[in-house]
Amino acid sequence: MSTTPSRPAPVRPTPAEREELARLLPVPPERELSGRHRQALRDQLLREFRQDTVPAAGPRSAARRLTAVAVPLAAGALAVTLAASGALDREPGARPHAGVAPAPDRSPAVVLLDRVATVAAARPAPAVRDDQYVYVASTVAWSSRGADGSAPRLDTPHSRRIWLSVDGSRPGLLREKGMEIPLAGDVDKSGRPVSDHPAGNPAPTLGNPTYRYLESLPTDPGTLLKKIYDETRGSGPGPDQEAFVTIGDLLREQVAPPKVAAALYRAAARIPGVTVVDDAVDAAGRHGVAVARVHAGERTEWIFDRNTLEFLGERSVMAEDTAWARSGQITATTAVLTRGITDRAGDTPRRTG
Repeated sequence: MSTTPSRPAPVRPTPAEREELARLLPVPPERELSGRHRQALRDQLLREFRQDTVPAAGPRSAARRLTAVAVPLAAGALAVTLAASGALDREPGARPHAGVAPAPDRSPAVVLLDRVATVAAARPAPAVRDDQYVYVASTVAWSSRGADGSAPRLDTPHSRRIWLSVDGSRPGLLREKGMEIPLAGDVDKSGRPVSDHPAGNPAPTLGNPTYRYLESLPTDPGTLLKKIYDETRGSGPGPDQEAFVTIGDLLREQVAPPKVAAALYRAAARIPGVTVVDDAVDAAGRHGVAVARVHAGERTEWIFDRNTLEFLGERSVMAEDTAWARSGQITATTAVLTRGITDRAGDTPRRTG
């Protein structure tokens, strides 16, 4: 991984934008940020906990992603003017190769994501061994449909703790809703991995990353965004929304190396239709400022602490009525509480960020 990535020229907001952003986002102190959720496990594990998923009539992202997030456009100093229907969102085929993105503009979302990226890049890179685990503790709730086919309802928020092998060679562990579920890999009677190499485990990808995979990603935002567009072409509801959701997937239930995390945020700033919501609430009730994108009546939000720019969590809220949900209905909500590195699955970190 390059340690001296090339970067586009810094974005310089106008005086009016500086005043707006300064009012909303005070200068953050030097501190480490908390973690994100990884999507790959959600598809596999929701089947363990749900009686059903949201109806097929709903947007594909709602059933597939943890951040099928849709929040009504918030009124505020940093809200960018967008049609609530997501009119600025590109539909499939509208941009054949959106990966060749123009340089970021001076929109509030770009300014905010650049600040988040700057803080992320300043964190010290942890020394992580292949035989260790990424640990993430969170509070989560997703929508599920009753056995009688009734409309989806949001579950009660509950605790979720997960341990993921740093290099993917060892079985991970999930503790949720009173269950303890091994994640990939086989162990012998003593609990030791049958194999200490990734054979038999899914190869890491953009949709199923390990820490080592994230560590290998390009740290130039333009190069990284092009890779994301290229490798997700033809998937999801459209190239721009798929790129935005994929970046959220890479930053959620994992610990991203600082320079990679910064590149992912700056790559997200280049996706058309990304806006700022000046007040959003995570599953723990914490208020923050959010980066968001509307698609098919839903708004996908990444929520950050207003002062520290620490990642707090995500929320999905319907921005308009659909055949499967009503405007204002929360369809998913999460809050990342702790993350770090442990020596064994089931342990908690001595020190976390």
